[in-house]
Amino acid sequence: MDDVIGRIPKQLLIDGKWQDSADASTFGVDDPGNERRLCEIADGQAADAEAAVEAAVTAQESWARTPPRERGEILRRAFELMTERADELALLMTLEMGKSLTESRAEVTYAAEFFRWFSEEAVRIDGRYSPNPAGGGRTIVTRQPVGPCLLVTPWNFPLAMGTRKIGPAVAAGCTMIVKPPQLTPLSMLNLAALLTEAGLPDGVLNVVPSTSATRIVNPVLGDARVRKMSFTGSTEVGRKLVEQCAPNLQRMSMELGGNAPFLVFADADLDAAVQGAVTAKMRNNGESCVAANRFHVAEPVAEEFTRRLTEKLGQLRIGHGTEEGVSVGPLINQGQRDKVIELVDDALGRGATATTGGEPLEGKGFFYRPTVLSGVPEGARILREEVFGPVAPVTTFTDEDEAVALAGDTEFGLVGYLFTRDLDRAIRVGEALQTGMVGINTGLVSNPAAPFGGVKASGFGREGGHEGIDEYLDTKYLAVAVGAS
Repeated sequence: MDDVIGRIPKQLLIDGKWQDSADASTFGVDDPGNERRLCEIADGQAADAEAAVEAAVTAQESWARTPPRERGEILRRAFELMTERADELALLMTLEMGKSLTESRAEVTYAAEFFRWFSEEAVRIDGRYSPNPAGGGRTIVTRQPVGPCLLVTPWNFPLAMGTRKIGPAVAAGCTMIVKPPQLTPLSMLNLAALLTEAGLPDGVLNVVPSTSATRIVNPVLGDARVRKMSFTGSTEVGRKLVEQCAPNLQRMSMELGGNAPFLVFADADLDAAVQGAVTAKMRNNGESCVAANRFHVAEPVAEEFTRRLTEKLGQLRIGHGTEEGVSVGPLINQGQRDKVIELVDDALGRGATATTGGEPLEGKGFFYRPTVLSGVPEGARILREEVFGPVAPVTTFTDEDEAVALAGDTEFGLVGYLFTRDLDRAIRVGEALQTGMVGINTGLVSNPAAPFGGVKASGFGREGGHEGIDEYLDTKYLAVAVGAS
């Protein structure tokens, strides 16, 4: 383990050079499974952010002219390097974030796939040519890179959220300034080194970790030469960033908070529904914006569904992510565990019952037992706030209209899940849900080949799929006069 940490760059990457922060300050990165200090890394300052912008701006013109095939081949090489080093990448992620090695290996596979997908998309940036309907000219429509971008990534998927943003930016011909999360910066630093090894030119990717997001974001967004921002994080922070982008009218894609409903209809395959619930709830220890947050179950099957889900979650092994057979690791820090405790205690105080779990573990590490809450009353905070932990609150509904109404009773709209054997109902309810994504008879919607994103307070813009690269491209129209022969 120490060997893996020892090989990670611990400085800032600016213009192809690893360097200390402007004031030589550092900050610590800890293992949430045992609260051990893993290492110290450079703590970026405003001057470092400004230097990163200069590097990205300087590199933009030549990078935009780089043939799409060459850009794609860099991504392809990075995909191959990630695949070769999957075990090391997974171990690093488990150490800094806490998830089990099984979960981390799955994220490495998922993360690498964004590089492979966008390596193929790089050569499919197209336009169109058409005659002027009124005659006398031609219309040419082309796509060009939007320019230097600020990418702000979250702590919960420290590798995949990086590749999901970097992949399309590289494919489109954009340079980048990346602000990785303070809690889990090591995966991004390692990824930056890997991309350099894959042949990414100096200045195209600049990485500035910092204990202060505003210290980095403010000078970057204050520079009108930076033309786009992509952010994954809370809705509260997202709203502030939208305001910051307004003066320079910078393009934005925002993947924000969620409050995902999980609907189980009376005709559902309960075995599939319970397995889907475990996947949708427990992936990443429940610390996922697409985690099922509320389980609305048809009254005739609610008791049986709750019993089976209780049995499944009660069997999951909790422990440090590097231990054999562990399914559930720690939460990211004490603050996150305190929030889970607060929301569960609120539900219990209002009359809900914990059929399993309902409490933290004692000792080192920020562990919380997988929990099922039955009889959760309407006023419980956990039905309205994103719990971001291994807790499944269960309520009931009587008919389809009520199920759809309950699902939509939130400001968020990232993803919804529904289980039913009725195809008509699946389509009808899927279209009625006010979400950007819907999982029908599945608890997993994340897919590099599909557009990821939400509506309402869950943000705007899409990552992944054919749509993902559009966020990094401007459309240009050329009007060409053609005279008569």
